[in-house]
Amino acid sequence: MAKSEGERRLFEPTIVAGLSLRNRVVMSPMTRSQAVDGVLKPSAYYRKRAEGEVGLIITEAVAIDHPVADFTRNCPLFGAEAQQAAWGPVLDAVHAAGAPMVMQLWHTGLKRKVEQSFNPHLPSFSPSGVYPGWEVESAPMSEADIAAVIEAYGQAAHAAQKTGFDGVEVHAAHGYLIDEFFWSATNRRADGWGGDIAGRARFGAEVVREIRRRTGPTFPIFFRFSQWKTDFYEAKLAETPDELARLLQPLADAGVDVFDASTRRFWIPEFAGSDLNLAGWARKLTGRAAMTVGSVGLDTALDNNSSIRGGPAGDARPQGLSRLYEMLARGDFDLVGVGRGLLANPDWPRLVREGRLAELAPYTDATPRTALI
Repeated sequence: MAKSEGERRLFEPTIVAGLSLRNRVVMSPMTRSQAVDGVLKPSAYYRKRAEGEVGLIITEAVAIDHPVADFTRNCPLFGAEAQQAAWGPVLDAVHAAGAPMVMQLWHTGLKRKVEQSFNPHLPSFSPSGVYPGWEVESAPMSEADIAAVIEAYGQAAHAAQKTGFDGVEVHAAHGYLIDEFFWSATNRRADGWGGDIAGRARFGAEVVREIRRRTGPTFPIFFRFSQWKTDFYEAKLAETPDELARLLQPLADAGVDVFDASTRRFWIPEFAGSDLNLAGWARKLTGRAAMTVGSVGLDTALDNNSSIRGGPAGDARPQGLSRLYEMLARGDFDLVGVGRGLLANPDWPRLVREGRLAELAPYTDATPRTALI
C-alpha cells in the first residue's frame, strides 16, 4: 500500500536545528528514577531505542548542578564528575546506533521531594513560595537566587556539550521551576520577574540566553513547555494565540531552536477557531521548529491504561496515526515525540515504518517494570 504524504514525511531523513535525523520520530523524555545518588545506572535502555530506528533521543530529565534542583537522589544529576561520566557510554552507544542525543535539563522548584533530595535541610526554590493546594515551602527567590540558577543552567548545558551531547532541552513544563515562573498561580511577583505573561516569561528567556552564551550560536536548544501541570490538567498559561505569542517570542528571541509542546492529546486543538494543536501554534507564532507529543499512537490518553496500537492506515480515530499523518503532511510541526509507545516497543519506528502495527505490544501498568531498565 502506498504511503500517505504524512507517513512519508514521518520517516524521511530531515535536518532540524542543524541535526541530521534519519526520521522525525523522537524519543520523548521520560523520568525513570534509575540513578543512585544522582549517578545513572548502566543499562541498554537508550541504545535499544536507537537501534529501533528512533531519529532523535531526548534523555530523561537531568537535574542541573544546583543545591535544590534535584527531584530525588534516584534521578540523574549533572554535577559531580561521576554523575557526568556515567553518560559517556550511553551517549557512545546511541551514536553508534545512528541517533543524535539531547540532554534534558531540569530544576524541579517546589515539586522537589525534599526528604528524598540531596539537601533536605534546604528549602526549595520558587518564584513566590506558593503552589496551589500546597503549604508554602519557601520564600520567594531573591535576585541572587535567580542569578545562581540561571548560571547553573548555563554551566550544565556547557558540560553537556563538552560531554558530546548533540543539544540540550530545557524542561520548562508540568509545574517545575521555570513553569512556576510562567504560571500566574505560582508567580505572584511584582518585580521584573513577574506581572503579565511577558514578564513571567523573562526567567525562562534568561535561562535560554545564558545557555546560548555558554554553548555558542549553533548548539541546538530545545524547550519543553506545557499548558497543563501535573496536578492541574486544565491549567492554562495562555488563553489566546496572542498570549501564547507573548510567552514564546521572548524565548525564541533568546535562542530556542525547537519548541517541544507537551500536551496530553496531540489531536486536540489548542484554541477555538483553529484545529492547530499547541505545537502547531508554537511553530506558526515563532517560526521555529516544533515537536508534538501526547498519546501518539495510543487508543486512550495519558491518564488511562492504554493500548499502543495505532490502527490500520485508514483508521479514523483522532488518536490514531492517520490523524498524525494529516497534521504532519500540512506542516503543523516538524518532529513527533513518542513516549509510552517506545517503552512497550523499543523498535516502534521500525514496526510502524514497515506497516507492522499488529505486532506492536500494548502498553500496560506492568510495562515500566521492565522497559525502564
